[in-house]
Amino acid sequence: MPRRLGPLLLLLPLVAALACSGSTGDTGETAASATTGSTTGSTGTSGSATASATESSATGSGTAASTGAGTEGETEGGAIDYGAPGPHPVGNRRFTLPSGDRTLLVEVWYPADASAKAAADAGRPIADFVPAGPDRDAFEGLLGALSPAGKIGTRLQTRSAEDAALAAGGPWPLLVFSHCHNCLRFSAFSLAEHLASHGFVVAAPDHTGNTLFDELAGMSADLSDEFLVIRRGDLQALLDALLGDAPEVPAELHGALDPARVGAFGHSYGAATVGRLLQDDPRPLAALPLAAPVQNPIFPGTMIAAIDRPMLFVLAEEDNSISIIGNNLIRQNFKDAAPPSWLVEVRDAGHWNFSDICGLTDAFAAGCGDGERMAAPHDPFTYLDIDVARGLASAYALAFFDLHLRGNAAAADYLATPEPAEWVTVSVRE
Repeated sequence: MPRRLGPLLLLLPLVAALACSGSTGDTGETAASATTGSTTGSTGTSGSATASATESSATGSGTAASTGAGTEGETEGGAIDYGAPGPHPVGNRRFTLPSGDRTLLVEVWYPADASAKAAADAGRPIADFVPAGPDRDAFEGLLGALSPAGKIGTRLQTRSAEDAALAAGGPWPLLVFSHCHNCLRFSAFSLAEHLASHGFVVAAPDHTGNTLFDELAGMSADLSDEFLVIRRGDLQALLDALLGDAPEVPAELHGALDPARVGAFGHSYGAATVGRLLQDDPRPLAALPLAAPVQNPIFPGTMIAAIDRPMLFVLAEEDNSISIIGNNLIRQNFKDAAPPSWLVEVRDAGHWNFSDICGLTDAFAAGCGDGERMAAPHDPFTYLDIDVARGLASAYALAFFDLHLRGNAAAADYLATPEPAEWVTVSVRE
């Protein structure tokens, strides 16, 4: 089992780097209210922000025009219930992609034909994501020994149909997902399923050398700028393959993806990875980093000033893995990002609150069940309900990519609204 100190690996290099630089972002512990450029205030009831936000209809640099393609079953150009499942059943497929001297295991979620509805509704055990062999045995062993937190936070059943036929329509907008440090390509399959049900294709690689199974074997890569470049390269290789109809890509996806409508999202180390991708690759139009700063002293090669496309930052207010320091860096990233940008702060959420493997190991426990607040005096509390956290992250992700990849201006209203207001604060910079 990964060491209990696993989450601290995210923090210790950051603390050391900041101690040397003398900077913590100097934003305090309250929710950010943008004050630079053309801005709005913050909305919501959590944290200390209480000002009203101006609803933005900006689509920003790199926003796709509304084409109506790939949106069958949705209200074209109109309001969508972002929190509800979409009109499509969800299919998923796995394939292996050679990339230089690396081999990537890739999962794809996509809008499936209506004939897949019964199979998608039934779903499959999460262990089916892991091919038969020693890794599958190790994963099933973890599932069989879940802690109380893991029994709350690890989602055991999918809502997708394996190898289902792709829905008619398209070409579909494409999203790539990057997983957290020592996690797996399916760490956020709830978000992927939600997006796929609304007409997005989501593809996620295992970052070989930095997965849960590498950690179990005691050989996972460290957090470093050098490996961040490798992880970014994994996403670029995946985009090359999917958009170039590589022979390894399932034939049904050939010609079914829109190269003009590409986005990216990632969690933790994956948040930093999609930030570097957005900086270095012109194809993604927008990115959503979850629970980690994009620019920070661990990864000096990423500069917010070099990113000119929209970002939505999601911050867990009780994130003991990146600490107050890391959260303040997220707030600073938001303030420094090219507008339009969004910051969604989630009260009582921990680092893995948005994940489907929260509590799978002790290292992933922060975010489900009981914990301690990260600010002194570290009072005991209960993390935000895992289904609420995953649901709100999925809804904001859908609205964000609906705006920037499908050009639906109605999504801007949702992005400026705290939902649910009891748990969310939203800040917007236009």
